[in-house]
Amino acid sequence: MTTERFTSFEGTQLAVHRMGKGSPVILLHGLFSSAQMNWIKWGHAERLAKAGFEAIMLDFRVHGDSESPTDPANYPMDVLPRDVVALLDHLGLEDGDFDLAGFSLGARTSLHCVANGLLRPRRLVAGGMGVAGLADWNKRSAFFKRVIDEFDTIKPGDPAYYSRQFLKSQGVDRVAARLLLDAMSDLDTAKLANVTMPTLVVCGDEDQDNGSARDLADLLPDATYVETPGAHLVSATKPEMGEAIVDFLQARP
Repeated sequence: MTTERFTSFEGTQLAVHRMGKGSPVILLHGLFSSAQMNWIKWGHAERLAKAGFEAIMLDFRVHGDSESPTDPANYPMDVLPRDVVALLDHLGLEDGDFDLAGFSLGARTSLHCVANGLLRPRRLVAGGMGVAGLADWNKRSAFFKRVIDEFDTIKPGDPAYYSRQFLKSQGVDRVAARLLLDAMSDLDTAKLANVTMPTLVVCGDEDQDNGSARDLADLLPDATYVETPGAHLVSATKPEMGEAIVDFLQARP
């Protein structure tokens, strides 16, 4: 695996990790996570590499090995889709040259990119994402803002405690994370009609964190729905998640 850094559209330095040789698959991780936690630690990137793909894994700003600026000027609305476009420019990839896969926040960002016409991958994978996580982001983000704002007072037994512990374990800058949450907008689900490429919607069988993934698949023109074991965070650690992604990419040329 190699790691490199590039400068995004407004000057923030972002890290990208690469594994394997072959057709490129851009992988986007979840909130408060990283490429290491989502794609590398549990073997998903290695599965893709062994299947003949190149796993190209971005660390979002405020995550992993990327910078975490605390100036509000570094967080214009929909900053993460703009970072993905900057990554593709850095890599020299054009529409149709790559596949795009995301989990949770990464899936949300991927769907925003495609639905709003910012890029067009060959194939798309949306993991751990449902309709509510797209169309009702303000409600979802309020939960995470509470995790940040009440970080020092959340106790075991609180529904937010597990997310609090995960944020702590990843060493996320809470000031920067708060700014990032405010830079995300709802997606008009009517725009999902623009997601015309073959799409895998894959979700844990106990995962309702972002609403119904099955309903999301029903709104997409060419979607395949697959359930894998586990609740939201647990599903990302299971081999079935990576296997589903590889199987889909191999089956849909």
